[in-house]
Amino acid sequence: MEATREGRLIVVRVPLEGGGRMAVSMNDDEVTELHDLLAKVIKPKA
Repeated sequence: MEATREGRLIVVRVPLEGGGRMAVSMNDDEVTELHDLLAKVIKPKA
Protein backbone atom coordinates (compact mmCIF):
# COMPACT_ATOMS: atom_id res chain seq x y z
CA MET A 1 0.00 0.00 0.00
CA GLU A 2 1.08 3.54 -0.60
CA ALA A 3 -0.23 6.96 0.35
CA THR A 4 1.19 10.23 -0.97
CA ARG A 5 0.18 13.86 -0.75
CA GLU A 6 -0.30 15.42 -4.16
CA GLY A 7 -1.20 19.06 -3.73
CA ARG A 8 -4.30 19.30 -1.55
CA LEU A 9 -5.23 15.63 -2.02
CA ILE A 10 -3.93 12.38 -0.60
CA VAL A 11 -3.66 9.55 -3.12
CA VAL A 12 -3.92 6.02 -1.73
CA ARG A 13 -2.83 3.13 -3.93
CA VAL A 14 -3.97 -0.35 -2.90
CA PRO A 15 -2.68 -3.51 -4.59
CA LEU A 16 -5.45 -5.71 -5.98
CA GLU A 17 -5.67 -9.46 -6.06
CA GLY A 18 -4.63 -10.63 -9.51
CA GLY A 19 -2.38 -7.61 -10.11
CA GLY A 20 -2.85 -3.93 -10.64
CA ARG A 21 -3.65 -1.22 -8.13
CA MET A 22 -6.67 0.80 -7.15
CA ALA A 23 -5.91 4.51 -6.74
CA VAL A 24 -8.21 6.72 -4.69
CA SER A 25 -7.85 10.49 -4.21
CA MET A 26 -9.19 11.91 -0.95
CA ASN A 27 -9.09 15.21 0.88
CA ASP A 28 -7.99 15.52 4.52
CA ASP A 29 -11.54 15.19 5.88
CA GLU A 30 -12.19 12.01 3.88
CA VAL A 31 -8.89 10.47 5.01
CA THR A 32 -9.74 11.25 8.63
CA GLU A 33 -13.16 9.64 8.21
CA LEU A 34 -11.60 6.53 6.63
CA HIS A 35 -9.07 6.34 9.47
CA ASP A 36 -11.82 6.51 12.09
CA LEU A 37 -13.90 3.83 10.35
CA LEU A 38 -10.95 1.45 9.99
CA ALA A 39 -9.91 2.01 13.61
CA LYS A 40 -13.31 0.68 14.69
CA VAL A 41 -12.91 -2.64 12.87
CA ILE A 42 -9.23 -3.57 13.28
CA LYS A 43 -8.12 -5.86 16.07
CA PRO A 44 -5.71 -4.36 18.61
CA LYS A 45 -2.20 -5.82 18.44
CA ALA A 46 -1.34 -8.10 21.34
